[in-house]
Amino acid sequence: MNIQKLLKQADTDDQRTLNERESKQLLKSYGVPVVREMTAHDTKTALASAEKIGFPVVVKGFGATLQHKTERGLVHLNLWDARAVTAAVTSIMEEAGEELEGILVQPCLAGRREFVAGLFRDKVFGPVIMFGVGGVLTEALQDVVFRLAPLAPADAQEMLNKIKAQSLLGAFRGESAVDREEIKRILLGLSRLAMEQPQIEEVDINPLMADAAGEITAVDALVCLGGGNKITTTTLPVDFHRINRFFYPESIAFIGASSNIGKWGYLLPLSSMSWEYKGKIYMVNPTGGTLLGQDCYQRVTDIPGPVDLAVVTIPAARVLELIPQLKAKGIKNMLIITSGFREIGDAGDVLEKSLIKEAAKAGILVIGPNTMGLCNPHIGLTCLPFPVKPRAGSTALVSQSGNMGLQFLAFAEQQCIGIRGFCGSGNEAMVTIPDFLDAFEIDPLTRIVMLYMESIRDGRRFFESATRVSRKKPVVLLKGGQSGSGKKAAASHTGAIASDARVFDAACQQAGIVQVSKSRTLLDVVAAFASQPIPQGNRIAILTLGGGWGVLTADLCSQVGLDIPSLTPDILQRIDHLLPAFWSRGNPVDIVATLGLDIPTLILEELLKWDGCDAVVNLGILGKQFFVKRVIAAARTKGLISAAENDAYLKMALGSEEKYIQAVVALIERYQKPVYGVSLYDEEKDQTIYPVGESRYKGLFYPTPARAVTAVSKMVEYGQFLKRQGAMK
Repeated sequence: MNIQKLLKQADTDDQRTLNERESKQLLKSYGVPVVREMTAHDTKTALASAEKIGFPVVVKGFGATLQHKTERGLVHLNLWDARAVTAAVTSIMEEAGEELEGILVQPCLAGRREFVAGLFRDKVFGPVIMFGVGGVLTEALQDVVFRLAPLAPADAQEMLNKIKAQSLLGAFRGESAVDREEIKRILLGLSRLAMEQPQIEEVDINPLMADAAGEITAVDALVCLGGGNKITTTTLPVDFHRINRFFYPESIAFIGASSNIGKWGYLLPLSSMSWEYKGKIYMVNPTGGTLLGQDCYQRVTDIPGPVDLAVVTIPAARVLELIPQLKAKGIKNMLIITSGFREIGDAGDVLEKSLIKEAAKAGILVIGPNTMGLCNPHIGLTCLPFPVKPRAGSTALVSQSGNMGLQFLAFAEQQCIGIRGFCGSGNEAMVTIPDFLDAFEIDPLTRIVMLYMESIRDGRRFFESATRVSRKKPVVLLKGGQSGSGKKAAASHTGAIASDARVFDAACQQAGIVQVSKSRTLLDVVAAFASQPIPQGNRIAILTLGGGWGVLTADLCSQVGLDIPSLTPDILQRIDHLLPAFWSRGNPVDIVATLGLDIPTLILEELLKWDGCDAVVNLGILGKQFFVKRVIAAARTKGLISAAENDAYLKMALGSEEKYIQAVVALIERYQKPVYGVSLYDEEKDQTIYPVGESRYKGLFYPTPARAVTAVSKMVEYGQFLKRQGAMK
């Protein structure tokens, strides 16, 4: 069959949908195994076809406008004789009327398992492939998986692994396991079709039937033309090497500096001066004079020295007129805090586009507008409305919400999470999230990328950049605005089931992005990546101070796909020498309220040495000091100990826990396996990360088992992605 001729003819005839026969011919040319069938146009030729194929048969009506044929009574199954075929053809002709283009006669295939496969074009991400449980209940069950085209073989394999009804793929009720390789070939064929034939809008193959031998056949298919959902949002990459200069300015001009403490022009320079930033700061305001104890210049061009970064807080209507001044001064980087652009509607959008056009002509790189600012703890710079001061570290943070970004920085400061740098991306009129990702990819100080996003301007660029970065560094993302109505199409199951959120989630999984659903979880997961090696697998050993905690944690692990392996005889024997005879002798390892920290440390080492586990969850060993304090306080109240003894006991309790954290970090370094701690009691001043000297690894302790297990599962998920990519170290 000449595919291009078929598609061109359909387009010439303004036909938006291929009929079933044409659809199958197209799909067959891309390696999809389709059911054997014959075409008829009346009862006589239908009977002849049935005789040739052999009873029982299936009879269907087909036509470009005939959709949802089962619901319209245009599909007749299990026809065993000529009378049944005649009745079926008559019924189809009456129901379809002028829409009928012909009759299809097929053998009646036997099989209990039905799948669905297809493709559609998302307006943000482009071509998307779908696979899942098929049949008439496809939309009701919605057990489907999406991935962006083009697919790699590993993507096709992962699609099979991700459907919930895994039992349907294996041996099932006396039938053989399905031919997984054939399904993967079908998905890869759909991927090629999506990339080679951009005029194809949707493909729906439902059902893909598995027979008793596990062989796969496409029984029904629909192909829609149009290309109406081609990607509509594209952005041009910027020179990501230049982004680095925003975080290392040797001089900053605050344009719109103010003496009013409630104004951004006051808060930003004040915050920048309040830390350890050693660069020069210039105030710019038409009134001149002095501001915040510094000379204030009436114009940018009046500043005597060079300026690396212009921070703009003047009204939106006046920002455009700044461009010639910045060009004359040689300022190449512009951080626009000012709002009143695209976010307010059409008028603001026009103004923003004009501004960016003129900035680009002048060679000026713009972050924003409508951004909250940036910070770089490595040089003590906090160009933010509030002087948040996180410690210098390796986590790069970009947020489309400035307020959320500030909260994350405050949490990071409180929980001892080191920050590489932060920037609010604002409207992303010029520098977008993919540009930041490109910069983080090559930045030697960035080990983890942390994102808060609410929208995507260019889904395909975001996906491609994130995929590259994820192979080298974890990208942890929280997405707001997941409740959009999404894409709704009546023509096919594939389009009807898809939504903005589901496609976005699929893109994240395929790109290796570690996606979380809560802001607290975002910090928890980043803390884990910042302090622990990546687990090599999903086998978890649990060390617990009490049995109930261990049982709860084991249940939580099972719920997220983590394995709790049984202890082997050799490790049982070694732990037998450390614990009383009545210990649980299983995983979780209950140390039966053993006092002191020496025994837990020895058992932790045995678990980390064990080849049967990839990570340890360490419950209730740290945090005893709270209860020690209570005991000491009670004894002191009763006059049983002196003030000196009180202080000595407290110092001993604190010191022993510090030594335990040091011992844990030393074991992590020695065995290169992560340890996720849960404190016995969480005091308000407690932190999540406990640095130990110059070690790359750190003590990690959460207030609850659920938060620890979530962090474990996300790191395991990322490790599995690296293994699929061949990038696990």
